[in-house]
Amino acid sequence: MSNKSKKGIQISRRGMLPILGSSLLIPFLGFSSALEGKKNISDKEEYQALLKPDGTAVKVKVSTLKKSKVIKKNLSNTSFLKWLGKKI
Repeated sequence: MSNKSKKGIQISRRGMLPILGSSLLIPFLGFSSALEGKKNISDKEEYQALLKPDGTAVKVKVSTLKKSKVIKKNLSNTSFLKWLGKKI
C-alpha cells in the first residue's frame, strides 16, 4: 500500500483498454461533417481531362488552362506523336 501512495496513480494495461477503445470511436462523433463542407467548395470548380506525354490522363482546372500560355498552335499529328515518343 505504501508503494502506490509514493509513486502516484499508475495505469495498468487493463486501465489502458477503455482509453484506447474510446479513442477509436472519435471518427464516429461527427467531425467528418465539417470536412465535407470544404470538399463541396472544391467540387464546384470545373475540370478538364488532358493527356501527359506518357499517355496518362490528368484532371486540370479550367481556370488554370485559361491562364496558361500557348507555345505552339496548330500542331500536326506527326509532330504530336514525335513529342509523345510514339512511332508511326
